Amino acid sequence: MEYTLEAILEEMKMEIDKWLIFISDKEAEKIVKRTTLQAGIHGYALLEYADGRVDVTDNLLGLTEPGKRKQNTPEQLTEVQVREQIIPELASYMLDKLKALPPAVLDYRFRFDGKFQVSSGVVNVRILEYADEAKRQQLLERISFYISNKLEAGKYPTKPLETFFLARQLLDEGLYPVLDFGRIIAVYEKILELNKGNKHLAEHRNTITIALRNWVEDHWLPRYFENTGTQWQTGFTKKIDAVLENAGQETVELVIFAAVCILKYEPSYSRSAGLAFLQCALELGSVQAARLINHGSGAFAEEVMRLCNDQVECSANDVFAEVRIRIHQESEESYAFALRFLTNLLKLGFPKSYQIKFNSTVKHWLPLKGLGKTGTHRFFANALDYPGVHPLLEEYAKAAMETFEWYTDAEGEKCCMPGSYAVFGLGLTDQAYFPLVVQYMEKVDVEHQSVQNRFTAALIEQYGIYREMLPVMLTCMLYCTDSLKLKMKGELEDTRLLRVLLDQVRGLHYYQVEHLVYLIWGGKNKLQKLADKAEGEQKQYLAGLIQAANRS
Repeated sequence: MEYTLEAILEEMKMEIDKWLIFISDKEAEKIVKRTTLQAGIHGYALLEYADGRVDVTDNLLGLTEPGKRKQNTPEQLTEVQVREQIIPELASYMLDKLKALPPAVLDYRFRFDGKFQVSSGVVNVRILEYADEAKRQQLLERISFYISNKLEAGKYPTKPLETFFLARQLLDEGLYPVLDFGRIIAVYEKILELNKGNKHLAEHRNTITIALRNWVEDHWLPRYFENTGTQWQTGFTKKIDAVLENAGQETVELVIFAAVCILKYEPSYSRSAGLAFLQCALELGSVQAARLINHGSGAFAEEVMRLCNDQVECSANDVFAEVRIRIHQESEESYAFALRFLTNLLKLGFPKSYQIKFNSTVKHWLPLKGLGKTGTHRFFANALDYPGVHPLLEEYAKAAMETFEWYTDAEGEKCCMPGSYAVFGLGLTDQAYFPLVVQYMEKVDVEHQSVQNRFTAALIEQYGIYREMLPVMLTCMLYCTDSLKLKMKGELEDTRLLRVLLDQVRGLHYYQVEHLVYLIWGGKNKLQKLADKAEGEQKQYLAGLIQAANRS
């Protein structure tokens, strides 16, 4: 088949038509009504031509990379044809099509790129950039109204979807040709403040951090640095003529803010990016970056962040959310000193999602499988060896426990809320700390933590099951996941314990009781079979549990 220019253009137009039909979602109007901050759904398209084939997609990366696709037919297009004949024609064609689309389909701005395989190689080019000024102005008004009424005058948590759009829009130079970096940081901080203690806090943090990281990597870094990193390791080299102009001084503040967000809130594998951003700011002469790296943000007094004596050295950096503890002499006094340092830090507002870099000749671990063998874990396991510091461990745990906060050196199945190691150790050591265990469990985020399963099983194995033990045992079980494995059905054949269990669950929601039934007996069906075979009071109590586990 001979690929004429006219035939190729016609095929390109057909693929554009197909893609436009695909994106013209009848639900578009409904989708954008979820939040006033969404002007439209689609803002980008890429037309790719290679080997006689046309693809239109909204994938920024494209469908293929040069050299990845086996070329079966010689490309007849030239770069001159693409630039002088194809691009003008496609730009005009796409513009007419865009104007006919329902308003909700397109964002306020739409970019159309091309990637063409030609006889001399690959041509990447912007075909069309279309902006709806009326929609842009409307979006700016909505953003201003949202910031004023929902954030600055706000008292309640905000929606993650709103942050998803706003975090990116504040950095969009199409909306704000001159970015107000101080205002941007203030808005981000207000979002985090309003959502403190909310279950979506981590999502807001992640959304803001991603928006910032993309801005730094796509817009700021290319002005001053060459990307010399690899897919696996971040790396940037300062351009020979790179100079931070006066107008660029404020931009560094946002770069540093992005770095701090990555270091504080993102998983450990992202830390290299945060450190690289700080290093780049440092290379451009940022005094603030140097201070943050060496001393932290400066929000805390020096005597709060650094304490030492002959037995122990303690220091902290709130930017990295790290505490360093070096034990020179293993003693009760050393761990008491370090615990007072930690507790005071947290009470004064140090990030509760943090980690301990611990240096000691002693290596103890809590008797629980599945916990991360980290410096943070080892510090508290070591401290537990000294009964005299147990009250200090309790005081620390009460200051540290916070829903949706985490020790940052344990991830995945091993992640845990601050205070976990202290609570687990104390709970397994002395029943006097059962009230602390209950306080802890009531703060656990079951959706993102499961180490409490191991602790609960160990607690039951340590103390057994008896009347006084049931309340704390049931509280622990309520905040465990369905994967918890227990061996306690035999003990609950005791009618007296069964009656106490039924009394304990009467005030719970049916789904909570259903969860307990599943953990103990494997589900309501299995409990029903057991009840069918039971007699007397046992049958009565089992039936009562089944009734409590059913939706009324």
